[in-house]
Amino acid sequence: MKKNGMNAAVRATVRVGIYTGAKVYFVHEGYQGLVDGGDNIKLATWESVSMMLQLGGTVIGSARCMDFKERWGRLKAACNLVKLGITNLCVIGGDGSLTGANQFRTEWSELLLDLTKEGKITADEAKRSSHLNIVGMVGSIDNDFCGTDMTIGTDSALHRIIEVVDAITTTAQSHQRAFILEVMGRHCGYLALVTALACGADWVFIPEMPPEENWEQHLCKRLITQRERGSRLNVIILAEGAQDRHQKPITCDQVRNLVSKKLGFDTRATILGHVQRGGTPSAFDRILGSRMGVEAVMALLEATPETPACVVSLSGNMAVRLPLMECVQVTKDVTKAMAEGRFEDAVNLRGKSFQHNWNTYKMLAHVNPPDVKSNINIAIINVGAPCAGMNAAVRAAVRVGIIQGHQMLAVYDGFDGLVNGQIEPITWSQVSGWTGQGGSNLGTKRHLPGKNIEEISLNIAKFNIHSLIIVGGFEAYLGGLELITAREKYEELCIPMVVIPATVSNNVPGSDFSIGADTALNTITTTCDRIKQSAAGTKRRVFIIETMGGYCGYLATMAGLSSGADAAYIYEEPFHIHDLELNVEHLIEKMKTSVKRGLILRNSNANDNYTTQFLYNLYSEEGKGTFDCRMNILGHMQQGGTPTPFDRNFGTKMGSKSVLWVTDKLKECYRHGRIFANTPDSACVLGMKKRSLLFQPLTSLKDDTDFEHRIPKTQWWMRLRPILKILAKYDAIEIDTSEVAAMEHIIKKTGEIKGGKMLNK
Repeated sequence: MKKNGMNAAVRATVRVGIYTGAKVYFVHEGYQGLVDGGDNIKLATWESVSMMLQLGGTVIGSARCMDFKERWGRLKAACNLVKLGITNLCVIGGDGSLTGANQFRTEWSELLLDLTKEGKITADEAKRSSHLNIVGMVGSIDNDFCGTDMTIGTDSALHRIIEVVDAITTTAQSHQRAFILEVMGRHCGYLALVTALACGADWVFIPEMPPEENWEQHLCKRLITQRERGSRLNVIILAEGAQDRHQKPITCDQVRNLVSKKLGFDTRATILGHVQRGGTPSAFDRILGSRMGVEAVMALLEATPETPACVVSLSGNMAVRLPLMECVQVTKDVTKAMAEGRFEDAVNLRGKSFQHNWNTYKMLAHVNPPDVKSNINIAIINVGAPCAGMNAAVRAAVRVGIIQGHQMLAVYDGFDGLVNGQIEPITWSQVSGWTGQGGSNLGTKRHLPGKNIEEISLNIAKFNIHSLIIVGGFEAYLGGLELITAREKYEELCIPMVVIPATVSNNVPGSDFSIGADTALNTITTTCDRIKQSAAGTKRRVFIIETMGGYCGYLATMAGLSSGADAAYIYEEPFHIHDLELNVEHLIEKMKTSVKRGLILRNSNANDNYTTQFLYNLYSEEGKGTFDCRMNILGHMQQGGTPTPFDRNFGTKMGSKSVLWVTDKLKECYRHGRIFANTPDSACVLGMKKRSLLFQPLTSLKDDTDFEHRIPKTQWWMRLRPILKILAKYDAIEIDTSEVAAMEHIIKKTGEIKGGKMLNK
């Protein structure tokens, strides 16, 4: 099947392969091309993967192949590979393709024996190709492959779905309606579940977790409650494989008839179908594809006949290698668990990320606020520059707080609002529809508490605030530090606090990602795509583009990866006259090839003297007669826009997690009828670190922070910079393999896996 983001993986595999000195071949039309051979297996060149990043689907074609399922088909395929001396196979596909690849590898030596006997290959040829290495990359939009957090193409599919949901919800606001949306996912509810979270749906039907008996009444009751709370719109998301407890399918029509007949609501149903597979791949998928492509080449180069076939995948934010057959096995176990009605097991086997999504959804959609209130007041504030996804975090925090029985307070206009007492209770229905809204509805300012600490502490006492949730960028972190430092003097500040990183710059210490960065990245990438298209038409043109981010080079680097830039200048990696000279020469050489265009990114504060204008002047002068230049400063459009699915979900998870943490902290800090929190761990940053969401004391992050330049001292994405250079055809680049992904097991039980040579201790 075609999946978005596959091209990024193909491009990276080809270029890194060529870079390491390997010969890389394209196999066109999937396994069918492997069987048919001839022109279907072609040598790939550097230029043959140019302009591929922004294309959906897969450039080399893919096909479901019957011949490869037969032994004679695999025999022909083996013969074609041996003749070309190919001993490493990189397969991008779903569990069917990957299982097929493993079978091919297992019987490789038998196939070679047969071919030698039949005289199709010589003994020498057989010896040269004595074993086959296989590495898989998972490309399947419904993310149904166990062991992977995100498969290539899932994020792009979510982009398509959310575009449709947003369009539908705006029309529905004007009429009172119920909408039912069917998304892809025959055996896996991932897309449906994440869509439901991202649009704040009232109900979701997924195959792993069928609804309780007599769900029809529950659903109707739920929709009525939402209407009574003032909601004009009900959204129901349904995975195409939705089923009830007795494994009878639940269809779109069935739900529509129920709602319209039983409640008399005006009800519309939309089946999304193949729209979800199309369109341009998202920035996340391009970077994921590129990272996986690099990892796949590394895995192949390090493979021995003894290492099991592996899948490269992303867990949290880390590239990992997993034994292919274990992943296939667990994927089968899920199907089995569902068939046997062990639904809890099915959800658990899907992995941590799926469980978190399910629990967050369940809490936000199915728990009613308690009758007994907790008498706790939690205030929420936005600090710093606005970014997409802030509102999603606020909405989730407000609703989870209300579900916990707390009163939620909104502070308007940042710390200024805390100083001036712009603080009001915020209710359940006030935040409805906020998930998909960009910017900051509470209003946000860059001002820090500074000299106004006294007014702040007076207002904390006056409004009886027991805890503070600060959503924002580097200022949110700094402001939090100021408040803790002032605890010695002002007892009112001895309350639990949590900072949720939200800024396009992604420069908050204690987190690999911040809310808003993904949306900004997609905005930059889309713009770069358009600019590249213009350059491809005019030929011999180099574009110099300035991105936001202050001193943090995250946006420039990641946008460079996702739009295929020739260079990305950033503050964290100093560059000098010699580097600039190299870059210019590199572009002059590039203009001699068939790819006659260049894209240079520069982070806004990359260098005080080598400004964007300076670079433009330099490239214009040096490129005279070879290429001409244009300059674009992207500016504030990078802060706006509708939040991407990633930012909506990240915001939703962070918002709800922070309130649950605060609730526990308040119980710990309750002494003699009052709250008193002054330990370092009572004021934390909630951040994504490698593989999980962690709470880290603000004070513990001080050592790793460069306060002058407002960035963390160590930044994980710096390790991706060499990939950017290799993909842009620079030589002699050191790849940082210090965190090389070791093979990890995902099956914990002992005993052998059938068909594999893998023993788990």
